[in-house]
Amino acid sequence: MLSREEFMFYTDRALSGMVTVVGELGDERANRSAYPGANTPYTLLHHCLAVMETWAGGFVRGRTVDRDRDSEFHATGSVDELIERTRVAKAQLHRDVAAAEPEAALLSEPPREYLGPPGNLTQGAALQHVFEELAQHHGQMETLRDVLITAAQPDPATSR
Repeated sequence: MLSREEFMFYTDRALSGMVTVVGELGDERANRSAYPGANTPYTLLHHCLAVMETWAGGFVRGRTVDRDRDSEFHATGSVDELIERTRVAKAQLHRDVAAAEPEAALLSEPPREYLGPPGNLTQGAALQHVFEELAQHHGQMETLRDVLITAAQPDPATSR
């Protein structure tokens, strides 16, 4: 079984990677869509912070969470502020994981419309869902970063 320390190692690595991506891109590119219909890197990290608070803070630890999931994908803002929010949220996630009881039932149940795992979940399963979201969006952000950086560079074939 995965220890809390191992869980946080991988979770911290995904969060740090996402912070690196938005930091490299800066405000303008982090808030830009790489192609029609794509989320921006900013919105993905913003969404991940909401996932952490909702699943770890709300369902695992029992805090009241007021979440508007749909609006998360329209968020824009300052990269510096997002990085600071991530630092605060990461510290909170450490506290939530330390206090979690992995084999215990959730303290509140996710609404049906949430895209988490089906069935009656344990706190450990909900935390695994947090990592799942962070890992998949970290990879997505790396790809979006590559597209956004490449799009900003002149095409050598046309710049002669």
